[in-house]
Amino acid sequence: MAENNPFAALPSGLKTTAAAAEFVEKITFEQLPPEALRVGTRCLLDGLGLFVAGSDEHTVQILVEDAEQTGGRPDALLLSRGEKRVPANLAARILGTAGHAHDWDDSQVSIDPAHVYGLLTHPTIPPLSSALVTAQKVGGVDGKTFMLAFVTGFEVECKISEWMLPQHYLRGFHSSGTVGTFGAYATAAKLLNLKGEQLRSGFGIAASFAAVSFSSYGFSTLRIASSYNTAISLSIWALCFLTSSCSFGEMPGTCRFAGCSQLSGLKTGWTSEIRR
Repeated sequence: MAENNPFAALPSGLKTTAAAAEFVEKITFEQLPPEALRVGTRCLLDGLGLFVAGSDEHTVQILVEDAEQTGGRPDALLLSRGEKRVPANLAARILGTAGHAHDWDDSQVSIDPAHVYGLLTHPTIPPLSSALVTAQKVGGVDGKTFMLAFVTGFEVECKISEWMLPQHYLRGFHSSGTVGTFGAYATAAKLLNLKGEQLRSGFGIAASFAAVSFSSYGFSTLRIASSYNTAISLSIWALCFLTSSCSFGEMPGTCRFAGCSQLSGLKTGWTSEIRR
């Protein structure tokens, strides 16, 4: 049974946050493997199609109408409303809801037979929602910068998913929302050029918000998308020097909630190179 897995013991000497932050801060477009770019491009196009397909769903339109009535900073385009703009976090929540509305988004599959169903997360929609709205908020983002940010968040999300054990799922957490928070944050942080303590603080804040449960499976789309809303907000908070514990994987609460393994850090190698 997964609950008796000896690797679920609280590990010592973890450097998960340091590894994730260093990757986000230092990775350049020129370092992206060709296969990662090929798969990333396919995932991007697939995600855009899902946004369109989900845009007229009733749940999405409820959120769209609410965003219209709420108003606020004209950061990013509001899905299905032409040139109407709303705050970035609201735009991200709506995109995330549309992208996951039909549950057709891509899946990261584990090679570890202990993982429940073999499914780790749906990796594309969190960083893609984040990239689209943050790029609009920042302005002047070219294609290479956009793609780098998207693939960076994609990789961070997948690596954290690989790092966790099935206890995360068995304890009632939905990884597409919990781990998706980190993927969406990493993408926004890359576009906002967060570095050092700002970047690490954002990961700490993300850990405190990443809690999406299976309490109502049919409501999962909105729960997951709300985590992307949070990720955009916390990246802006970090940019404004809101500080936190500069860690997520090293905190006992995170390790127990994640069921993390006795790894000293995240796995190496490009997840997107082995996806088909």
